[in-house]
Amino acid sequence: MSDLSVFSDPRSVAVVGASADPAKWGYWLARGALRGAARRQVHLVNAKGATIEGAASVRSLDELAEAPDLVVLCAPAATVPDVVDQALAMGTRGFLGITAGIDAAHGEPGLERRLAERIRAAGARIVGPNCLGLYDAATDLELAWGTFSPGRLAIISQSGQLGLELAGLAAHEGLGVSRFVSVGNQVDVTAAELLDDLVEHEQTRAVVLYLESFTDARGLVATMARLREAGKPVVVLTVGASEASRAAAQSHTGALTAATDVVRAACRAAGASLVDTPAQAVELAHLLLGGPLPAGRRVAIVSDSGGQGAIAADTFARHALEVPRLSDATRSALAGLLPAAAAVANPVDLAGAGEQDLSTYAKVVDVLAESGEVDAVVLSGYFGCYGADTPELVERELEVVGALAGVVGAQQRPVLVHSMSHDSVAVRSMREQAVPTLHTIDAVARSLELATTMAEDAARTVPGAVAEPTAESGKALDYLAGRERVAAAGVAYPGAAPVRSVDDLRVAAAGLSAPYVLKAGWLEHKTEVGGVAVGLADAAAAEAAYVAMSGRLGEGDYVLEEMDRQSDTVELIVGARRDGSFGPVVLVGLGGVQAELYRDVQVALAPVDDDEARRMIEALRAYPLLDGWRGRPAVDVAAAARVVAAVSRLLADDPDLVECEINPLRVGPEGAVAVDALVLAADHTIETSGDDA
Repeated sequence: MSDLSVFSDPRSVAVVGASADPAKWGYWLARGALRGAARRQVHLVNAKGATIEGAASVRSLDELAEAPDLVVLCAPAATVPDVVDQALAMGTRGFLGITAGIDAAHGEPGLERRLAERIRAAGARIVGPNCLGLYDAATDLELAWGTFSPGRLAIISQSGQLGLELAGLAAHEGLGVSRFVSVGNQVDVTAAELLDDLVEHEQTRAVVLYLESFTDARGLVATMARLREAGKPVVVLTVGASEASRAAAQSHTGALTAATDVVRAACRAAGASLVDTPAQAVELAHLLLGGPLPAGRRVAIVSDSGGQGAIAADTFARHALEVPRLSDATRSALAGLLPAAAAVANPVDLAGAGEQDLSTYAKVVDVLAESGEVDAVVLSGYFGCYGADTPELVERELEVVGALAGVVGAQQRPVLVHSMSHDSVAVRSMREQAVPTLHTIDAVARSLELATTMAEDAARTVPGAVAEPTAESGKALDYLAGRERVAAAGVAYPGAAPVRSVDDLRVAAAGLSAPYVLKAGWLEHKTEVGGVAVGLADAAAAEAAYVAMSGRLGEGDYVLEEMDRQSDTVELIVGARRDGSFGPVVLVGLGGVQAELYRDVQVALAPVDDDEARRMIEALRAYPLLDGWRGRPAVDVAAAARVVAAVSRLLADDPDLVECEINPLRVGPEGAVAVDALVLAADHTIETSGDDA
């Protein structure tokens, strides 16, 4: 990857299109550039030679004695190509493209891309165009619209304005920005490259990434994993959860996976976290920039209000967090600190002890963190408001804040605070001392769940290389050919035989064991059109079903199959498809004809191993059905996991396959048997399969 230092610490900057008008982009860029004048040479280029913020400008780059290292393109779109050529001739290494609409201004579709090619050919790079700018706190580089507060959170955003919103939310919540880059149209430098450049960026301790499209998506996942390993967790925002993205799906697997499902799977593989809104991203960043991540899901709640403690417990339960009952020893230790009316089982209700002695807050939190019975402690309620409401208590409250921070450092367990104060002196102090403090219990619970999941995902392995596909779309193999492909990967199927006539059916029935299933093998979705007959008790029943079905559907490649006779089974759907950005993905969920109704699925980047496949199954809401629901025997989850892993490898390794689905996979106490196969393959594969048949 090429050196991107020109976009973080250039030797000199020239703002082309600088303006003295505060309402124009050129003014903000010029003003920001001048703030770094003590570190680098700053040149302002204004066609009229205006004075900007007390600094003189030149009318053209030609008037400069040397080449500017970085040129900011904020000039009218019609002039940009000439400015680029002029700067390249001088030896400029980098361009920041603010100006939008270059193609339209010249009536030349693709002009931006051709400009990027000229820039790359000259050994230079460009960020943008159509971007909001960039900022680097460590190097006093401010070339963007807006105002930034220095800190440790990096923001890379495909949308400039959304990135600016993130920076503003971070500042409002007491978090500062280490680096900000609006990537714009990405005609050259990509978000993935800029993300990779943060791995060695000393000031950055966490990253928020907003993307609408993903190029080199597998490489992006690997980069996020490297950031995780470097102690710089990534929070991701994207779009694509709507039904429109699934409307044209050819299979259940396609219909059950939205774009965000795949991005979430990618984030999970990388140990990153996908959130829904900018506010959620900043809330989670509080935890990631604060103390240690939780080692598990057990939470202790401390409150000076019984009602707030109870609400917190219910909220945490909705976010898959546990509020365990404390041991006798811990309850006894807490009782020694609190009035007789206090509740000490968890949630812990201080019963007024905090008001009597503020140090009680820290003492109780210390007992809980030291107990080893919980993975995080949440303090919920009035703390943080004492000094705001009673100025005489400011110093005392700050002493307790210091004690809480001491608990985090000594016990290496996160302490989070839900404070009724949004921005008191104590709240700001807690945020500065690795005690994340949020204004609502919902935000605490959601962020703690995300941080816990991120910690759990840290041990995952990023999926390896996959075969390059030979086709972007495919056609369905007939049922028997599809079965053969899937069975060859190690998936068990019942015995079956092809049928094209009554005589074929009689021969097939003699070679198979009843009861039978008859299928119209050329149909992708058989149930919907009556292309499946089950429970055929003998050869006569099978023959009658064939006569009726072929009379209704016409001639074709029918299949007689032995009926799976396992009892106590659960039906799953297992599928894999090629995502346009992230490549092969695998899905497992509650299956059968109601798969799309329940939408209880887990998605992962393929391939997965047996262990990851089992984790996917155990994460299903319906997992209790597999684990012995209401006295029924547990099914063979390990066998189901092997099928998920096999299907994931099948698509990852075979470049001719576009999609593969088993629905249902019947999983019982004795194993897993597939009774369906929908396989989409490149056209040349279909022809070969037909010849072989």
